[in-house]
Amino acid sequence: MLPSSNTLDLASHALALNVKAKARELGFDLVGIAPAESSQYQAYFRQWLDEGQAGTMHYLADRFEERTQPSVYFGGAVSVVCVALNYHAALEPVAPEQQSHYARVARYALGDDYHEIIKDRLYDLADWIRETVPGSRTRCGVDTVPVMEKELAARAGIGWVGKNTCVINPRLGSWLLLGEVLTTIPLPADEPATDHCGSCTRCLDACPTGAITAPYQLDARRCISYLTIEHRGEIADELKPQIGDWLYGCDLCQDVCPHNRHQPDALDPALQPRFPTGGLDVREVLTWDEDTYRAKLRHSAMKRVKLPVLQRNAAIVSKNLRARHGP
Repeated sequence: MLPSSNTLDLASHALALNVKAKARELGFDLVGIAPAESSQYQAYFRQWLDEGQAGTMHYLADRFEERTQPSVYFGGAVSVVCVALNYHAALEPVAPEQQSHYARVARYALGDDYHEIIKDRLYDLADWIRETVPGSRTRCGVDTVPVMEKELAARAGIGWVGKNTCVINPRLGSWLLLGEVLTTIPLPADEPATDHCGSCTRCLDACPTGAITAPYQLDARRCISYLTIEHRGEIADELKPQIGDWLYGCDLCQDVCPHNRHQPDALDPALQPRFPTGGLDVREVLTWDEDTYRAKLRHSAMKRVKLPVLQRNAAIVSKNLRARHGP
């Protein structure tokens, strides 16, 4: 006799609970399940690309169908297990005598490279899924694969995509590193997250370059994170002063978010800041050679940029600091 649909439903829900329990056992702070459906933002994403708002990130236009349709990227995918890791860490105050030479680094890049941390855990989760359901297939991703992971995380109930385009969780705020396991197993989806930004515009008001052009819309070409990491050429003169003291990335739109007021700190040792104050002495960065660069940034996400780009940023920050504090 074939199993009833009720029996299958119970088994599917039990499996989903076990998948989530395994993800938490592996150290993920949040986990949810989304259907591997096409993005509802395909038309907007195409327009955003066509308008050039991706800047020099031309790779975003590649594999458009895969990027907006998980089942095209990974044939047979019907479910996506979405995970998130809290990376917030308390920082030590900067001594007054250091402030005139202090260059800030985005919090996500202060610990060990999150790609390595999350991928290892995702692979363990994927192995467990395939062992639990023989014949199933999986594929893992951590922001480098062509999927719309913020949208998937929102569908999975991890958090909503806020006006600053970051995923925001009611309990952990937006200090979240995302990852996903696409699978051929049909799993019951979680309720999508609901938006709690309300009428707040603090992130828009705080962005010095006006990169958040409207709620939920970001022009990458003006974003400090893009300019200091993804953009490898010269930075427009009119944008250089707005970069302020940001050497690598930017957290301003997250720093002002009300949902980040009471976020807990990450407990994972690998995510603790290697630079306790959250930044570096810009004078030192300008003197680094390749060997020093490799030694200082070993297993760091900051190696996303090569030394010449980092020193380009350092020169801009140094000039901004002199204008702020004097020579």
